[in-house]
Amino acid sequence: MDDATRRELEDVVARALAEDVGDGDRTTLATIPEGARTRATMLQKEPGVLFGLDGAELVFGTLDPGAAIERLAPEGEWAGEADLPLAVLRVEGDARAVLSAERTALNLVQRLSGVATQTARFARAIEGTGAHVLDTRKTTPGLRLLEKAAVRAGGGVNHRIGLWDQLLVKNNHIDVAGGVARATRAALAAYPGLPLEVECRTVAEIDEALGAGATRLLLDNMTPDELRAAVVHVAGRATLEASGGVTLATVREVAATGVQFVSVGALTHSAPALDLSLKLEPLP
Repeated sequence: MDDATRRELEDVVARALAEDVGDGDRTTLATIPEGARTRATMLQKEPGVLFGLDGAELVFGTLDPGAAIERLAPEGEWAGEADLPLAVLRVEGDARAVLSAERTALNLVQRLSGVATQTARFARAIEGTGAHVLDTRKTTPGLRLLEKAAVRAGGGVNHRIGLWDQLLVKNNHIDVAGGVARATRAALAAYPGLPLEVECRTVAEIDEALGAGATRLLLDNMTPDELRAAVVHVAGRATLEASGGVTLATVREVAATGVQFVSVGALTHSAPALDLSLKLEPLP
């Protein structure tokens, strides 16, 4: 985990614990004796790709710095039905702390594992086509670096991180700026050191973008037949990305057209949480 992602994780955990625990877990304080200890096992209960254990470890360690935490399963690997339920993490420590940390830890791992699992489904669907599945900026506010790490764990490739690290000339830029060529040349002139991609809706826009110096094109909402024709037309002069309404049912046909990348907003904006639970037992 790089430094920026670690900082985001620490910030997310601090805010999540403040949101959930507040100034005290009243039920746990009322029912669990001070000094009681427990062993807790996190279980993966449905097929998918596990990711986010760093977050769980930080949550438990924040509320009980003396907790003994052990990983029991690898991240980034598909666990099938035959593997379930799968023990993925074990924590031994203060029972009050573990109970208070339970929901925040599960929420983080379930969310990030859901993104990794959604990505893995798409990546598996296009195996053998030569294309790669890309994420987008359609992420949960405040969780972008973590969700993009989950995409990588699921076998996907990260697109730009934000608006600052890559130029992506999109339809609205083109329409306001006065055309593909004008917008492309302006972007290249302003930031010559940044990677540039141009969104194209038609063959005419493809030619404009290529003529203006673009070497990567986003082909927006084209049918598979249109994508195949665009691949032939471009003939290796630019890297091609297909985008727009791609689903698990359609992604393989899109990827097989010859494009290098298929971007899928659903990797992050529509990923369902992976089902996990925490099983506790008292310790003497």
